[in-house]
Amino acid sequence: MQFQHEFDRLSGTLFVEGQYVKSKSTEQISVIDPATEDRIAEISSASEGETDDVMDIANAARNRWLAFDPRTRSTMLHEVAARIRRDKAIYGYFMTREEGKPFKESVDETSWCATAIDYYAELGRHDAGRVAGTTVPGQFHYSIKEPLGTVVIILPFNFPLVLMCWELAAALAAGNSVIVKPHEQTTITTLKFMEVFTSLPKGLVQVVTGGPRVAQQLVRSRKTHCIAYTGSVPIAQEIMRACSETFKPVLIEASGNDPFIVMPSAPLDVAARAGAFAAYLNCGQVCTSAERFYVHQDIHDEFVERMVVEAKRLRIGNGLDAVDIGPMATSRQRDRFEALLSRARLEGAKFATGGNRPASLNRGWFVEPSVLTNVSPDSEILNGESFGPVAPICKVASFEEALMLANRSDFGLGATLYSRDMHEVMRAVNEIEAGMVWVNAPVLDNDALPFGGRKMSGVGRQLGPEGLAQFQSSKWVMIDPEAQTQDFWWFPYAEAEAYKMPSDNSLV
Repeated sequence: MQFQHEFDRLSGTLFVEGQYVKSKSTEQISVIDPATEDRIAEISSASEGETDDVMDIANAARNRWLAFDPRTRSTMLHEVAARIRRDKAIYGYFMTREEGKPFKESVDETSWCATAIDYYAELGRHDAGRVAGTTVPGQFHYSIKEPLGTVVIILPFNFPLVLMCWELAAALAAGNSVIVKPHEQTTITTLKFMEVFTSLPKGLVQVVTGGPRVAQQLVRSRKTHCIAYTGSVPIAQEIMRACSETFKPVLIEASGNDPFIVMPSAPLDVAARAGAFAAYLNCGQVCTSAERFYVHQDIHDEFVERMVVEAKRLRIGNGLDAVDIGPMATSRQRDRFEALLSRARLEGAKFATGGNRPASLNRGWFVEPSVLTNVSPDSEILNGESFGPVAPICKVASFEEALMLANRSDFGLGATLYSRDMHEVMRAVNEIEAGMVWVNAPVLDNDALPFGGRKMSGVGRQLGPEGLAQFQSSKWVMIDPEAQTQDFWWFPYAEAEAYKMPSDNSLV
């Protein structure tokens, strides 16, 4: 296969102080192509000493980064974005080989990395603090924004580059250094991508590879100063508990269970196409996937028919071919997902289409996109994160029922409504308990607006000014140029301000 020499070169390496170095660790993890089941690389689980050295280097690099003025740092980040755009097809290829998604999706993701870096390159020099009106004549009162220190980014497999860049761009723009711990499945992609940062100060962006042991060391160390994690709820909870011991700031995106509501006023042809895209993008392995459909009874049957048509027309295969859906990223993920579908059958769900492995593909971790009907609101598949290509459809009698069920979840990441009734639209915007609401345009992001959720979906926000603030600390400064005495409140207190007992010995 193309670029195999690069997979071989990057196997077993770390990205330290601006260069690739072979890890001294003997603990190796195989990387398997999910479309072919071929072993394509191996990664090292970095030793405790190697990880500790990386943290020391990051803390030293941060000081070199801060020596540049904000405009120069901005220019350097724009140059990184330009390099990403130039070579986006290369990084897209690596991502498809490791994660499985169609090449078009991989290239799109790489392009979004460039837009995020360009956005934060400008935002980072736009606002360094603010001046407040003084409360004492002659003084100067203001605040400044400072970096937190060394930021650790712990990544999932499903969007290995863009989720990294959303956080990395903001962290760098704020003046921090960054250590990346990629997911084991997509480590080679992350390592290859590091070449775009070689123009920055050495050690400013580094990668340590491995599994949970490496992540735990980075999280617990006092040499790191913020943890950004995207992944499962249990691991997110472990990270928050560990960080609470030192009040280390955290940014957590921990799963979604997004509702997709379809009302009678919706254009059903558009809503069905949107629903299929929202449910099956990246083989359903998206935190903001449409994972539970609430469809009004008046249009339920027609919507189901249209969804089945959309699901059946999708081309399934190797992401390097002309396809719409690739494989699931790992065999473990497919096993988990197929077990979920089996339990949905036992709970009474009917498969309008899908639910099997494609007969034409005997290698790779492929699964057909499914449409489920007769799904109970209380079923497991509607109340947890399915994280696979399935559209479970629950019939509702009213908009009020749809809203109630949409909010009856432990998660609150995103939500989609298809309706042209403005009363329904405004109620959804104001009443749905989620960090993001899409009306007639699902799943899109905007670099300038905050991405994140409520409830068990996590804490903090990526993107927008809010995303920059995650990696900053504010410092309040008060200056008296004349160093005047402040007798209006210093010792000794004036006799006139002391309490005096009323003459009649009673309080008035």
